[in-house]
Amino acid sequence: MGQLASALLTMILGVMGCALYFYGSNFLLDKIFPAKNRPVDVIARNLRMTSRIRPWLFLGPAVLLLTFYLVYPVVDSIILSFFGRAGEEFVGLSNYTWLFNNDEFLESFRNNMLWLIVVPTMATFLGLVIATMTDRIWWGNIAKTFIFMPMAISFIGASVIWKFIYDYRSGGDAQIGLLNAIVVHFGGEPHNWITMPFWNSFFLMIILIWIQTGFAMVILSAALRGIPDETIEAAVLDGANGVQIFFKIMVPQIWGTIAVVWTTITILVLKVFDIVLAMTNGQWDTQVLANQMYNWMFRGGGDFGRGAVIAIVIMVMVLPIMVWNIRRANQEMEGR
Repeated sequence: MGQLASALLTMILGVMGCALYFYGSNFLLDKIFPAKNRPVDVIARNLRMTSRIRPWLFLGPAVLLLTFYLVYPVVDSIILSFFGRAGEEFVGLSNYTWLFNNDEFLESFRNNMLWLIVVPTMATFLGLVIATMTDRIWWGNIAKTFIFMPMAISFIGASVIWKFIYDYRSGGDAQIGLLNAIVVHFGGEPHNWITMPFWNSFFLMIILIWIQTGFAMVILSAALRGIPDETIEAAVLDGANGVQIFFKIMVPQIWGTIAVVWTTITILVLKVFDIVLAMTNGQWDTQVLANQMYNWMFRGGGDFGRGAVIAIVIMVMVLPIMVWNIRRANQEMEGR
């Protein structure tokens, strides 16, 4: 209860602090540059000044926070990547040389590539299929609510749920894990699913797919509703069946939205950390780059140089996708 009270107090103080800042800063701005009881030329000048300054009152805190929590860590990580274990001895490119000759890093990189292929593709595909199906049934909104609910669960909370689903009991004990209980019910042998090399990565991916399908469904459902009814009706009159309408009429018209959803989930996958940490802690060949970075940076005494190098690799992989997303968004805004 103490933690809950502390969280609620923090939220209340944060909201009140933001409201006080914006009200107070705008009040002071209007006092410094008054727009009443002044000569016309002074009022015009003050209005110009306030119109220039006021947006920065809103953007300023965000810019400062981004600089402190994003720009500074990036610059510091790049610098640290050229230093040794304690971040004091300059070692040049030796950390980068070590990186691409390290078996653990290569394993993490391969696993990340596997996650990149499976999770965005499956989450986007399932989201698109569910969005299409739920728009055609009267209880579609109820179904969407249940499918979207995992988005409200933290990655750690989702991992705990799925840990019970994958739970394995040895020695003939009753299986309390849902998956093993189903397998045993149909006469199969229970397995410790998350310790099975190669396949266990897929069992972890299912968790993220389960979470992100709701996100893809909501975005794609909105895009599908934006398709003109005339194009669907014309396709029906031309004799197209449901599958042809879906793949040849609907999908091409929302392809841009599909790409944005896919790339957004891809960025999330590149930074996946919580699920692997909670489920396997990187054991049984499930290690990914973010966990590898965490291990080198904060565990085993810590190695700032090597941890920073892995962080740079993750950033380099994420950056092109983010740039593409921003350009795509700008193009759509200009098109409007």
